[in-house]
Amino acid sequence: MTQRFEAVLITRGEDKQQSVDFVELDENELMEGDVTVAVEFSTVNYKDGLAITGKAPVVRRFPMVPGIDFAGTVLHSSHPDWQEGDKVILNGWGVGETHYGAYAKRARVSGDWLVPLPSAISARDAMAVGTAGYTAMLCVMALERHGITPDRGPVIVTGAAGGVGSVALAILARLGYSTIASTGRPEEEAYLRDLGASEIIHRDELSSPGKPLGKERWAAGVDAVGSHTLANVLAMTAENGAVAACGLAQGMDLPASVAPFILRGVSLLGINSVTAPKALRMEAWQRIATDLDLEKLAAMSETISLRDVIKAGEDIVAGKVRGRLVVEI
Repeated sequence: MTQRFEAVLITRGEDKQQSVDFVELDENELMEGDVTVAVEFSTVNYKDGLAITGKAPVVRRFPMVPGIDFAGTVLHSSHPDWQEGDKVILNGWGVGETHYGAYAKRARVSGDWLVPLPSAISARDAMAVGTAGYTAMLCVMALERHGITPDRGPVIVTGAAGGVGSVALAILARLGYSTIASTGRPEEEAYLRDLGASEIIHRDELSSPGKPLGKERWAAGVDAVGSHTLANVLAMTAENGAVAACGLAQGMDLPASVAPFILRGVSLLGINSVTAPKALRMEAWQRIATDLDLEKLAAMSETISLRDVIKAGEDIVAGKVRGRLVVEI
């Protein structure tokens, strides 16, 4: 008889209304894959909140165990790259959307989706980073490839008190960049400055319809918000600057003009963390291990239990979560 374990399960009724419950599963109920992992830690990203609340159609197969990333130890493997005892990380690949995800004590996945846990960080640290922080690192790497260096000027980070924003601020500060943090939570100013923010602006400066082209205020940006915010960030980016876009907290529309692109040579860099090539994933995680201050990571994260996940998903969508939530599985 296989051992049963607790999991979060999203189901949907005939009326198309979804419900979220704690259930017990066993390994025979997991989906296909050539690696079975004992999940030790996960996290709560904005996307996880959307899945849990049903506020957006993140879950595309029912029933579904949510949770888009995890860190853990390989239990069984028929994949050539992995063997029992290996420490691994998974981010994306439809896990928690079309394939049973992280909010369970076991996960069975494709070995192609896994990357090794860097020796310099723990499984908990990896999930304090999570998809949000890994995406932030991909944004920073994209700006670097575009030639954005600290001497070019400040980098604006939108949604700065959220998961992507918090990690982006900490990484950019450690690399020597001056940063401008845009947030709708001015009470978090001390927290943002501790992460390395050089300046704080209220999100209201960016969240309403703006001009096609504004005063040049920053050399580059990391945007997890989208919509009018991203349009305004682009409009105020300096000549030959770049903005890395990775989120849609305000909306997935982009009410912008071509003016920043054709009059200032600004570049919009799209960041797809879900199916990034393995080499890029491994580079990002190695960079996280060296370029993210673990003390700052600890300051921006707190640990919750699996039983707290449903409430945390509701809170993150409501904008009530600061930094990163680590789920101890």
